[in-house]
Amino acid sequence: MQVIRKYSWLIIFSICFLQVAFAKEKKVYNILAFGAKADGVTNNSGAIQTAVDEAGKNGGGIVVVPAGIFLTGPFQLRPGIELRLEENAILLGSAKRMDYGNGNAYPLISGTGLKDISITGKGTIDGNAKALLDNVFAMLKAGTLQDPEWQTENPWHQKRPTEANRPQLLYLFNCNNIIISGVTFRNATTWVQDYKECNNLVIDKIKVESTSYWNNDGIDVVDCSEVKISDCSVNAADDGICLKSENSEKICKNVLIKHCTVRSSASAIKFGTASRGGFKNVKVEDIDVYDTYRSAIALEAVDGGILDSIFVKNIHARNTGNAIFIKLGHRNKTEAYSKVEHIIIKDVVAQIPSGKPDKGYETEGPVVGYPHNVFPASVSGLPGHPVKDVTLENIQIEYEGGADRNVANYGIDSLERIAENISDYPEFSMFGELPAWGFYIRHAEGFVMKNVTLKTIKSDFRSACIFDDVQKLDIDSLKISGDIKSPVVLLNNVKNHTLKNLRLPMQTIGVVKEQ
Repeated sequence: MQVIRKYSWLIIFSICFLQVAFAKEKKVYNILAFGAKADGVTNNSGAIQTAVDEAGKNGGGIVVVPAGIFLTGPFQLRPGIELRLEENAILLGSAKRMDYGNGNAYPLISGTGLKDISITGKGTIDGNAKALLDNVFAMLKAGTLQDPEWQTENPWHQKRPTEANRPQLLYLFNCNNIIISGVTFRNATTWVQDYKECNNLVIDKIKVESTSYWNNDGIDVVDCSEVKISDCSVNAADDGICLKSENSEKICKNVLIKHCTVRSSASAIKFGTASRGGFKNVKVEDIDVYDTYRSAIALEAVDGGILDSIFVKNIHARNTGNAIFIKLGHRNKTEAYSKVEHIIIKDVVAQIPSGKPDKGYETEGPVVGYPHNVFPASVSGLPGHPVKDVTLENIQIEYEGGADRNVANYGIDSLERIAENISDYPEFSMFGELPAWGFYIRHAEGFVMKNVTLKTIKSDFRSACIFDDVQKLDIDSLKISGDIKSPVVLLNNVKNHTLKNLRLPMQTIGVVKEQ
């Protein structure tokens, strides 16, 4: 815990630094004074850019977007700029694809190599996704826009343009001292916000509503350090709050995510899939998750990076497809294997239905392409590369159950036939049907379960928990209830295990093979 907590003073220092940096009086630049028109028709990108540039030349200042609808194409921030959106102010992205450039689409708002920047206020940044995509598709069909992907099949089984033709709402690269506070982000055509290789980043009390199109990650933090995300509400068609590592020479580190509400047609809180450098010293606490298709918590390292010193606490998930998914994989082409270790997850309450949790939302997650029963939570490494030192404490998961052998049946005598899928995209459904309904643990070392309660409402013929190729297994106070079958807990190739204070409906500890 000392290792996990050591970054907290850095977060506090960063916040104080940012407060001091922005405390001095700033000159105000109202975009109306630079010719902007709130008619929802005029493209104001030139007027807004002129206001930002003028403030930048004078050492920084507050660029104000007053109440009204201001249509705009892309514009860039400058050092020392606070972009302030007043209440009822809307920056509405242009519905013309070519307003975002002839090549790769420029983000609506961007900045590179900047310091002391912020976006604040009670206004809205709206990507105008549907109207913009209508224009994109019209150009594609007319042959006036090139795109290598839009006619190919994809996980959504629909034609979609590549991300190069879909602009982000906000992209910041290599920036330092950033505050994003109070504003609403809405209707993006791809990732809503992308913070890449930035330092001292505070995202506070923002709202994300972006469910109209694919790849709508709510907040993406890529290889950033000293980050605080707090009191945010995210409703996204893709991952809600996502940490990524795209640079093998960098990592996401010293990150705090707290007091957030997340709804996602993918995973709510996710590390990965891009995991080239990795993640270290991350704390996630007090998160409410609802109507989320995939995992409430997904921790993934599959590209050769590390996932180390992660602390997750107080997660409440209702109507969510999976509670916990931890995966060490190997999809990179080098010999370097990822490392996943020192993870504590505690105080989790989750409710897992048998139906599709995001059914009826504007953009749903892709249906799993084979018949299956409800998937269990899972922690898995690879042969010779175990996930290490994972503690699950005070965990309560209620499954709807109702598994049917006629839907899918994978027997406990066939554990060795469960696919490793070493280089596959990491997802809780990646192994196919599993012979467990509560937890499936494979290739782990130093695995602790303490005060864990699992319940199935409807009958389930599968084992509640399966531990396969686990060294140093410690289970203390495991309670399992519901109409379930024997063996309730199955050990296979488990070495050095301690089981105590078990509350099972029958004496059903199965041992297939013990090392």
